Amino acid sequence: MEAEKEPTPPPIIDQLKDYAETRIKLAKYQAIEGGTSIAAGIISDVAVFISMVLAFIFASFTLAFYLASLFNSNWIGFGCVALIYLIIALVVKAYKQKLEKPIVNAIISKIFKNQ
Repeated sequence: MEAEKEPTPPPIIDQLKDYAETRIKLAKYQAIEGGTSIAAGIISDVAVFISMVLAFIFASFTLAFYLASLFNSNWIGFGCVALIYLIIALVVKAYKQKLEKPIVNAIISKIFKNQ
C-alpha cells in the first residue's frame, strides 16, 4: 500500500500566512513605539514642569525677600507676593473658559502627534 501523502497547501496560502504574521508583528512594534514615545514625552514634560515649579517657588521667595528689604518688614514683602498671586488667581478664574480650550487642544495634539 502506498503511503498517503498529505496535501501540501498552495504557495499562496503560505504567503498569506506569512503576510498575516508580519502584519501582526508590525502592529505590535508600532504599538510599542507609540507607547514608548508617549511615555517619554510625559516623563520629559513632568521633568520640565517640576523644574519650572521649583524655579517659580525660588523666584517667589527672592521677590518676597527683596520687597521685605525695601519695606523693612518681612510680612509686608511676603504679603505683597501673596497679593500678586491672589490677583493672578482671580484673573485666571475670570478667563478660565478661554484658557481651557488651548490647553486641551495642546494635550490632544501631543497625544496624537505620532499618528
